[in-house]
Amino acid sequence: MKKIHFMGIGGVGMAGVAFLLKKAGCEVSGCDKYATPRTRWLEAHGIPVAEGHAPSHLAGVDELVVTPAVPKDAPELAAAQAHGLGIRYRGEVLAELVNAAFGVAVCGTHGKTTTSTFTTKLLHALGADPSWCIGGETGTMPVAGAGQGPFVVEADESDGTLALYAAKILVVMNMDYDHPEHFPTEAAYRACYETAMGKADHVIKAWELDARDYPELPTLVNGAHNVVNARAAIEVALRLGYAPDAIRAALPAALAELPDRRFQRISPDGASLAVVTDYAHHPRELACAVAMAAALKPHRLRVLFQPHRYTRTAALCNQFPAAFAQADEVVLIPVYAAFEEPLPGGDIADLYKAFRETPGLPPVKLARSALEAWRHVFLTRASGDLVLLAGAGDIIQLLPRIQADLADGDDASAHLQTHYLGAGTNTWRSELTTDERYLRTEGPAAAPGASLGIPWMAGIPGTIGGWLKMNAGAFGHAISEVVRRVKVDGVWLDRDACGFSYRHSDLYGEIQDAEFDFTQADFPDPTQPGNRAALDELRNAYLARRRKFPAGTKGSVFKNPSGISSGGTVATSLPSAGELLDEAGAKALRVGGAFVWQEHANVIVAGPDATPSDFLALARLMARAVYFKYGLKLEPEVCGLSIWP
Repeated sequence: MKKIHFMGIGGVGMAGVAFLLKKAGCEVSGCDKYATPRTRWLEAHGIPVAEGHAPSHLAGVDELVVTPAVPKDAPELAAAQAHGLGIRYRGEVLAELVNAAFGVAVCGTHGKTTTSTFTTKLLHALGADPSWCIGGETGTMPVAGAGQGPFVVEADESDGTLALYAAKILVVMNMDYDHPEHFPTEAAYRACYETAMGKADHVIKAWELDARDYPELPTLVNGAHNVVNARAAIEVALRLGYAPDAIRAALPAALAELPDRRFQRISPDGASLAVVTDYAHHPRELACAVAMAAALKPHRLRVLFQPHRYTRTAALCNQFPAAFAQADEVVLIPVYAAFEEPLPGGDIADLYKAFRETPGLPPVKLARSALEAWRHVFLTRASGDLVLLAGAGDIIQLLPRIQADLADGDDASAHLQTHYLGAGTNTWRSELTTDERYLRTEGPAAAPGASLGIPWMAGIPGTIGGWLKMNAGAFGHAISEVVRRVKVDGVWLDRDACGFSYRHSDLYGEIQDAEFDFTQADFPDPTQPGNRAALDELRNAYLARRRKFPAGTKGSVFKNPSGISSGGTVATSLPSAGELLDEAGAKALRVGGAFVWQEHANVIVAGPDATPSDFLALARLMARAVYFKYGLKLEPEVCGLSIWP
């Protein structure tokens, strides 16, 4: 008996194929990062699933099945290659199963999961006893089943394996360009479909079908796109010889529910906020989901969107904004990478910039995380609001928190994070309503930092406490050079306990006071009489070397990558952040009302119409400009920014 192992068996596509091979008589095992309800379903059907990944799982295995999402350097995959095991992609295996049966394959950029679900349920209702393998599930139908009738599958084009199908009936829903990570051009994408159509016995093109013969469809499904999906399922039944009257009688049962994450309401009835999740991640899909939500006429339609893959974000960036025209507010969440490496044009900041440059759109904000986006709409909810969570990534992992928040009500204090500010000159604050609270500190540490009289700090804004927290410095020096001890939340800490390093300290909480020792400094002690003239001369010399920042800035955005130590020693000889940004072309960057200062590439100027999201997006683009040119990840000096995953 052939033994087959599935790496990542809990995936919605992998689990179905594993189940069917087990039913076909193969010995099947699998592994995945975590145990899930789907892996437990597999185990209930006699398929052992190991938690985690390890080459030892391959003992006695004849063949390894993987998906393109598996990294090429994964130890299990490398071990399989080293031992000469057969390695196949999930799409190859499924195509082979379809070609050996009376296969009904549903493909398309959008709608294939819903249409294959409708088709399977319709055939069930008509008594056909189908088998199926679908990349989605409903409350009453798992991802796969084994019957004696036609074999209905969702045929995925993302990795090109669609071209391997020779189906008896091929349903093509649409062919909007997607998956640029695999198909470099739209022509290559369409060629994959054309190959599959050429091999099929019968081809159903959904866009050629007329739904007017079934006027009841709009009352059975929500959304014009789902009417098209349902009509395609009906066409399969007609091609299989079922009578129109029998099909009509079966439609209510067949169309009673959509697959999970297809405009799925996740908030309970009577909750303080209506929340719907949708798998939409392509502009056309998003436009359909937003239109469905808008048709419900909520008080406000607020969309949280997480793009899926850097490649798709870059390739379709300018097509996304218009899909959200019917929303009242859009909150963008950092891209779900799906094992991809960052690439130019693919960051959430690039998409945010496209939104800001598209006229006629609702207000758009940039969140640092999915949780921050959710808390914003939850804390600012109003009666009649509808929140749409859109995206194919891990945004769905918000579900436990959403359910807890809706059950507990507005208990913001349970999650509150307090930040103590002095002048706040180098602190970025989101315009989203969040669980962060900002309080101005009082006492000696709230005095202007310039009052210390340190010459090389002349002209640097901020308070004593702010200087200490960030270990502020200039010209190769840092304030920690002259610190004796610091009082934090009522406790005095000696200098060595403060965790000072380049533009960093371990001082958390409220910085209330500090004591300094200028006896070891390389300038006259400012606490001693008679040193004023010499200090003034030194300060003026440093001021003459310092550029005067314009209004609307927060100082240097990024730390120098050279890593100057707290004692002023340069650790490496890398150029400064400003020099790297200049060479990477950062001075040409602008997002909304925020732009890079022409006098210094490490400074953002916030114009009168700039928003905090403009600042955040621009900072991300600046850092990525350096990364793509030099491979260096600049770290922010401005507090509060989120630059890297």
